[in-house]
Amino acid sequence: MGQFEIYPPFPGAYTFISNTFLDYYMPSANGEFVKIYLYLLRHASCGKHTLNFASVADALNCTETDVQRALRYWEKAGVLKLSLNSLGTLTGVSFAPLLPGADSSLECAVSAVSSADAKEPQQQPVQKTELSLSSAQPALTPDKKQDLKNRDEVRQILFIAEQYLGKTLSATDMETLLYLYDEVHLNADLMEYLLEYCVSKGSSSMAYIKKVGLAWAEQGITTVTQAKEETNLYNRNYFTILRAFGIKNRNPLDKEIQYMNLWLNQYGFTLEIISEACSRTVLATGKASFSYADSILESWFKQGVHHLSDIDSLDLNFHQKKAAKVKEATPKQKAPASKNRFNNFHQRNYNNMAELETQLLGK
Repeated sequence: MGQFEIYPPFPGAYTFISNTFLDYYMPSANGEFVKIYLYLLRHASCGKHTLNFASVADALNCTETDVQRALRYWEKAGVLKLSLNSLGTLTGVSFAPLLPGADSSLECAVSAVSSADAKEPQQQPVQKTELSLSSAQPALTPDKKQDLKNRDEVRQILFIAEQYLGKTLSATDMETLLYLYDEVHLNADLMEYLLEYCVSKGSSSMAYIKKVGLAWAEQGITTVTQAKEETNLYNRNYFTILRAFGIKNRNPLDKEIQYMNLWLNQYGFTLEIISEACSRTVLATGKASFSYADSILESWFKQGVHHLSDIDSLDLNFHQKKAAKVKEATPKQKAPASKNRFNNFHQRNYNNMAELETQLLGK
């Protein structure tokens, strides 16, 4: 899915929250869904605003799956209205008027989101941990926590976490790591790589670490090798795009990664199409401008480009229209003067009046 627009329910620089939402809709909703709704509402208060799943997920330390689930939930609850194009791609989100007494619609929303999750296809016949990424983390009993902390493997995980994060773990941090180990069933080696990977991405937030761990569990990732294959695939794509820009010998910046995730995941473009946009960017600007390349790719996305041949067709159509405009703008040549009885003879040319006066006086 690509970018979608948020339509404001009111103007102004403040974010207004309906009392009806607070009284009737918020109490029974999942905390992640509420957070995503408030984030959308805040951006809508600034006027019509364009967002995408990746930007929302990055801002809230959640996954794109969380964002999609939240939108489905609030649509079924009658809080949001989603606009889709002919291909089923989300193009707009608007806020519906809220009515008190929303119990039935909220029940429908919960069942709709649950059924939608149940229908999601399994990509591999790998046994997966059945989790909801947005579900609340169950609290561990004191006896359970103590039992886990007595294990050598767990003590090693907690020690490694403190080394990677550069701080003493809080009680909440420990509970999160124990939850990933005991409930989500991430083994010790995978937990260590999870910490290493998240810190290498520039995020030491325990919420982000938890989200990545849950996402790996949902994808059936149970070994470090599988996790590295998943992360290295994106890394290879990143460096391929950087080379297309002429960038070498450095890692991508966070903002560049956001752009590349948008092109790869939301627009769904192949590396060949992205590389073509990068080449055109460098030729047009003389530098590696990710924003300029994004304007090209966004235009291609809106015009339904899926293959390099589609770009050739767009180029041909552009040049044909340009040639037609040039032809229309070219001034027409004046037709030669027609010969008639007034100008069908040799015309005299008098260069100066003195010569003409001499000729007249000599007669």
